[in-house]
Amino acid sequence: MHPHHAPPHATPHPRRWRALVLLCLAQAMLVVDITVVNVALPSIGADLDLGRESLTWIVTGYTLTFGGLMLLGGRLADVFGRRRVLLAGLALFTLASLAAGLAGDGAVLLAGRLAQGVGAALLSPAAMSTVTTMFHGRERHRALGVWAAIGGGGAALGVLIGGLLTAGPGWEWAFIVNVPIGLLVLALLPRLLPIESTSDRLGRIDLPGAVTVTLATASLVYGLVRAGDDGWGSITALAPIGAAAVLYAVFAAVERRWPQPLVRLPLLTRRTTLAGVFLMLVATGLLISFFFLGSLYLQGVREMTPLRTGLLFLPAAVTVTLGAHLAGNLVGRIGPRAVAVAGLFIAGAGAGWLVWALDRSVAVGFLPGFAVAAAGLGALFVTATTTAMSAVDHREAGVTSGIVTTFHELGGSIGVAVMSTVAAAGIEGGSATGFTSAFAVCAVTAGLAALICLRLVPSGRIDTSGMTMAH
Repeated sequence: MHPHHAPPHATPHPRRWRALVLLCLAQAMLVVDITVVNVALPSIGADLDLGRESLTWIVTGYTLTFGGLMLLGGRLADVFGRRRVLLAGLALFTLASLAAGLAGDGAVLLAGRLAQGVGAALLSPAAMSTVTTMFHGRERHRALGVWAAIGGGGAALGVLIGGLLTAGPGWEWAFIVNVPIGLLVLALLPRLLPIESTSDRLGRIDLPGAVTVTLATASLVYGLVRAGDDGWGSITALAPIGAAAVLYAVFAAVERRWPQPLVRLPLLTRRTTLAGVFLMLVATGLLISFFFLGSLYLQGVREMTPLRTGLLFLPAAVTVTLGAHLAGNLVGRIGPRAVAVAGLFIAGAGAGWLVWALDRSVAVGFLPGFAVAAAGLGALFVTATTTAMSAVDHREAGVTSGIVTTFHELGGSIGVAVMSTVAAAGIEGGSATGFTSAFAVCAVTAGLAALICLRLVPSGRIDTSGMTMAH
């Protein structure tokens, strides 16, 4: 037996499936909070007297801290133990949700959203790496399939829940609903998680690398957000994007010299890692774009209520989950390349249907096109996660999951920034023309990504039978 692999007959963690349910529930809160605010924005603006720019930051402030601090969260999980960091992140997220729900002005609400993002950045990579270390072999494929379905289905449920709560008890409950769920998970999860023995100490953490990569990612997300508002040629977009490029170069230089770096640079050049983060970037970019465009189209062009808009996203929540489940069963049998290309083809076909039939009835045009696209993207989520985590030593599981989830947040930011520009005429004028152009861009993007996958994504079956290879 290879010393770097787990024993083939190692006793599995006895409470792993019950722990998975609670971990997925916690992760669902984080993903739902990316989109839950979208439908509630008009009500928030009216109650707190907030303008368009302030409302934009209520949405993107969460994404900025969530994505910007992800690598640090993953490294802290590797150093101090996944269990400790996971529970600390969950506690912070729950407390921040309460603060956001009770906010009486925009400043307090924004502070709550930023703190939610910090908690999410601690919780998410620790939870994902816990899943990869509790499960082995085919069980890991199934567990990651469930986990990936949360990534796609949670975005759809966020819009649905936002519509239901805004039309019912009020927008505040889009945040307060996290509190009882978070307290329940905090009460039950500790007794189900394995106890870890960690030998690393605080002095070994690469603080220069953590600060640099966090600033770089935050600057990139900020630039992408500004590009959606001010245009891609504006100085407010180009300056922070340029600063991010410089900071990423500094980060690479720091990592080469630091004795125990935040992330080993060879990890970033590993084919499985590159393939996984590329698939996650495309999957999230397309899916969040679909929800962003769909919400604005249904309410702006079709003049539907927030509640009905949320309900119309329910079929997509079902199909994205089905796509992820099917991919979880197939990726270990036929390899990630075939599943990724098929998922992108299906997503492109759904986007193409929207281009052709968007001006028809919602039941004929929007619903089937969106549902088909979501099924393909659900398959991409599980393929991305499984591929990226397939050759990672347990000591780097946290930081690798942090890299994957960072690209989840970046994908959403890039997708919304691009599509808001392409669909600007439709958004501002209330016509379908701009939306049709945006869905056409989505279809082309899916096709180009499929071509890239033919070279980038491994064709053979990936080995996830054990704890994978170490350094």
